[in-house]
Amino acid sequence: MIAQKYLHLAVIFKASNLNYGEGVGNILTLKKVTTEGKNYSYISRQALRYDVVRMLNELCGYRLTDVDRQAGVIQFAEHATIKDFPEIDFFGYMKTTTSNKIRKAVVRLTDAVSLEPFYNELEFATNKGLADRIPNNVGNDIFQAEIHRSYYCYTLTCNLEEIGVDPIYEIVLDNTERSNRVKCLLNVIKLLNRDIRGKRENLSPLFVIGGLYDVGNPFFYNRIKLSFTKDKIMLNEKLINSTLAIKTFENTVGQQSMLGYIDGEFSNIDDIDIKDKFPIEDFFTKLNEKIDNFYNGLK
Repeated sequence: MIAQKYLHLAVIFKASNLNYGEGVGNILTLKKVTTEGKNYSYISRQALRYDVVRMLNELCGYRLTDVDRQAGVIQFAEHATIKDFPEIDFFGYMKTTTSNKIRKAVVRLTDAVSLEPFYNELEFATNKGLADRIPNNVGNDIFQAEIHRSYYCYTLTCNLEEIGVDPIYEIVLDNTERSNRVKCLLNVIKLLNRDIRGKRENLSPLFVIGGLYDVGNPFFYNRIKLSFTKDKIMLNEKLINSTLAIKTFENTVGQQSMLGYIDGEFSNIDDIDIKDKFPIEDFFTKLNEKIDNFYNGLK
């Protein structure tokens, strides 16, 4: 029997103005990508990683990994290992101080790309509140910022066997610690938020599909689309159901998947051909049980 050792999730959340680029003059521009002839805003995987690591520190007490500049570039400190710093256990490292030491990222995030096109909406703003405090001041430092409120989707994939194991430093953590680390990561995904330009955005899932699989493929990456009517927001169930029907080895993707959702957001959850559908909280509870079972059965 092939072990289901790959964790994969696809998450949908709704937020606005999540990741700005370099800007042009006094115009703040969102990061965007073009596909299918339309522009879509996105939050980079690096930005997602930043907020995941920040919340691992805030919620789980995981220390930020020590860094230094001894080799002329900012990088993780030579003494920092996965034993003390889960950040580099999840997302890897490259150290060049004495010799090249590279740990590839075990947890793989994708960009969170909007599921609705960007139509060049702009916010006009000034700093009038401050400008008026200067006697006889003329001018308010006008600026404009691109804005986009939309649903976004990203995926997370990781090989559970590689968590807590680092051959370079000959480290193997006990299975309880490895399980706890993955469950902390999932808790952060469930509660994820992002501070951007004076506001806090809620990135916690409105919809999540995934589970443990026997193949480490991000099955639902680029397979989540939405359609809109006057009163309903619907998932593209044909695209999802076709993905669920794919057979890996002994099982289909659907037999290895679960679905979690916030009730009242999407109108056609019942049309998705998946047996295990849960409220978001129950989804993560069930997934945590699978994580415990995996590591309890690992030698």
